[in-house]
Amino acid sequence: MDLKPTVYIVDDDDAVRESLELLLDSVDQQAKSFDSAQAFLDSYNPDMLGCIVLDIRMPGMNGMELHKELNRQGSILPIIFVTGHGDVPMAVEAMQHGAVDFVQKPYREQELLDKINQALALDTKQRASLLEKQDIKKHLATLTARENEVLDELVEGKANKVIAAELGISQRTVEIHRARVMEKMATHSLAHLVRMIMAVREPS
Repeated sequence: MDLKPTVYIVDDDDAVRESLELLLDSVDQQAKSFDSAQAFLDSYNPDMLGCIVLDIRMPGMNGMELHKELNRQGSILPIIFVTGHGDVPMAVEAMQHGAVDFVQKPYREQELLDKINQALALDTKQRASLLEKQDIKKHLATLTARENEVLDELVEGKANKVIAAELGISQRTVEIHRARVMEKMATHSLAHLVRMIMAVREPS
């Protein structure tokens, strides 16, 4: 796995790939090119960091088809589509399916670099959020069934006395379970605990 974010250029035009590589190299940005959607798909893995600059119209599997396949595989790599004038409706549709942006040919180099920088920042943010959620779920997996019941009541804002009555246990037992929940979830703040639980329960 390459830990440095990479701009993956997917375009069947040799000249376009070469010019984009030179442009990105001029701003010290790592890039890797593919001459077809299938070639990229063959080398894709979920640990790739960065973004994709993807041509819509290509022989064989086109950009839209690659985008749909990556969505099916759960890819979170941000995609910037490169389009001709007639492809704008397709690009708009692609954005409705999760692409982050599109740029029309002929594009200004700075415009494309700005969009790439935004996409790279989005990738970093999304991966940080994903790691945080995975960490929360790892902590949640350590809770016992009773601790999970107490957690659910705490998230609803119920007091220890109310939780005790609803679960048919003593208030002291609730306090012990509450302390264990806080310890296992690695927090001392009820507000933080609630935010963590809401983060992993939000629809993705």
